[in-house]
Amino acid sequence: MRSLAVLSLHTSPLAQPGSGDSGGMNVYVRELVASLAQAGVRSEVYVRRWADDLPTIVDVEPGFRVVHVDAGPCELAKEDLPEVVDAYTHEVARHLRRRGGPDLLHANYWLSGLAGHRLKHELSLPLVSTFHTLARVKAETGDPEPDRRVDAESEVIACSDAILANCTAEATQLVELYGAEPSRIEIVPPGVDHAFFSPGDRRGARFALGLGDHPVLLFVGRIQPLKGLTVAIGALAELSDRHPDAVLVAVGGRSGVGGAEEMAAAEALIDRHGLAGRVRFVPPQPHHMLSTYYRAADVCVVPSRSESFGLVALEATACGTPVVAAAVGGLRTVVDDGVTGLLVDSRDPADYAEALESLLDDSVRAEAMARAGAEHARGYTWSTTAARLRRLYADLTTRSPVSC
Repeated sequence: MRSLAVLSLHTSPLAQPGSGDSGGMNVYVRELVASLAQAGVRSEVYVRRWADDLPTIVDVEPGFRVVHVDAGPCELAKEDLPEVVDAYTHEVARHLRRRGGPDLLHANYWLSGLAGHRLKHELSLPLVSTFHTLARVKAETGDPEPDRRVDAESEVIACSDAILANCTAEATQLVELYGAEPSRIEIVPPGVDHAFFSPGDRRGARFALGLGDHPVLLFVGRIQPLKGLTVAIGALAELSDRHPDAVLVAVGGRSGVGGAEEMAAAEALIDRHGLAGRVRFVPPQPHHMLSTYYRAADVCVVPSRSESFGLVALEATACGTPVVAAAVGGLRTVVDDGVTGLLVDSRDPADYAEALESLLDDSVRAEAMARAGAEHARGYTWSTTAARLRRLYADLTTRSPVSC
């Protein structure tokens, strides 16, 4: 296995996580491709050009290159991107032919999956697919997606040579909701960059961020209904009687879909409960800078409606910060309930407040969870993820490709 083409149509590993449609997938692609390049797999990531001034090729590091291809107007809403899949596919194919072609395709998200499916047949290459989120899972938790996405995911799953799942829960969803062939599902968890995400001095982190000795709750993620910022704010309001000085730090920007509405709902909650000054909004931060926020917090709150994995929860525990998270999807794997954090099986802010209060009021328990979480997170590294994929890629190149 020498050369890999990574498809990431709708977002770039060079984009700022937490802004627009950039999130955990951006981190996943960047960290994974960097680790693969360091392991000797030359990788090119193909991204739709989203600004006029972007260079066609960006050499990130030896063996890791981002290629911007023209596919529709630069300023294009995410919901309009299906219309440019054909143009994107054509440009990627043209570039791959000119450069001699890779050994394998790895598509990320359903839009890239559509392109990967066509390129697989056009270029006779094996296809690995990572979906990051699934339409039928989102529909079950109140975030329905268009039928065209469901159909596209089903099509790509049926013809992928391997489908990557971040955890057992996602593998089960692929089988039960899409009829995926279990033998083609590979469970390969993401990793953590422990050079940045590791336990540190809480007092020093708070000083750096201008925070005091009061209880600090942390929310990291895009501001959109899926991520549940309003649940976190509601939990802070429920805590006001016992912890009137507690603050919530929310790091992230508004997402295009539902972002404005979620922000408006958050601001209304702040006004209704008199929380002005106790909710601090922080714009998206460079990924490695998040470690300071994790270390500064008493608890990281992850009230998502659904999560295929839960990278924020994993990075928080790696920094020695207990997590209170929704009992959904991959968060059930990342958070060992009662050991590294607490899982909440509801959307009621009062239930989150109860879990948060149990940690704020019991420093011995919180410290034990912090130590257990850091130890648990050491088992997740990007080099391990890359090594497992490198073996999978090499194996797939020796097999006959799956056909529709």
